[in-house]
Amino acid sequence: MSQVIPISWSTAEAKVPQAPVQVDKLSNYDLILRCQAGLRPDRTAFAELLRRYQSHVDRVLYHLAPDWQDRSDLAQEVWIRVYRNIKRLQEPVKFRGWLSRIATNLFYDELRKRKRVASPLSLDAPRSMEDGEMDWEIAGDNPSPEEELTTREFYEQLQEAIADLPEVFRTTIVLREIEGMPYEDIAEITKVSLGTVKSRIARARARLQSQLQNYLDG
Repeated sequence: MSQVIPISWSTAEAKVPQAPVQVDKLSNYDLILRCQAGLRPDRTAFAELLRRYQSHVDRVLYHLAPDWQDRSDLAQEVWIRVYRNIKRLQEPVKFRGWLSRIATNLFYDELRKRKRVASPLSLDAPRSMEDGEMDWEIAGDNPSPEEELTTREFYEQLQEAIADLPEVFRTTIVLREIEGMPYEDIAEITKVSLGTVKSRIARARARLQSQLQNYLDG
């Protein structure tokens, strides 16, 4: 007489080999969750995040420091910080903004270590507009030596002035003026109200304009 051996579906399924998950098919949200699941970020998931967002980090650093020769080193340090701190990200859907803040803060940390930085922004001097916005104009193709020197000095003063801003003001003004983010997105990233974002940007602009008034007048 044959003996019937009971078997549960869970036992049967456990014996069936699972197909490996292709990380390139996962959403950004799922990639971040995989990085947060273990003691250390999942290497394949993290590598995919790096692949998807490397251009964003490069773009942020280029806008901040187009003439720095070590931007690739800064980008590498950005991802080291992401690797070390990704478990602290409470809202994975806001990863891009969080990444922007890491890149921005790293740049200003590095800026403080350098006494002088040659032309860190590829933008001409800002002008105060009627609506309170700052109009960033592209510099001419062939500036005279005098204009080039004046512009370089202005950029140095501008970056030092931004670096001296309190972090909440510095982050807000960079996200708005450099990355061009809408007020609503900045409010979500910095976790403050829309009114607070507008107030911080206005105060930061006023402080920068006050510190750079001599250059603006010139």
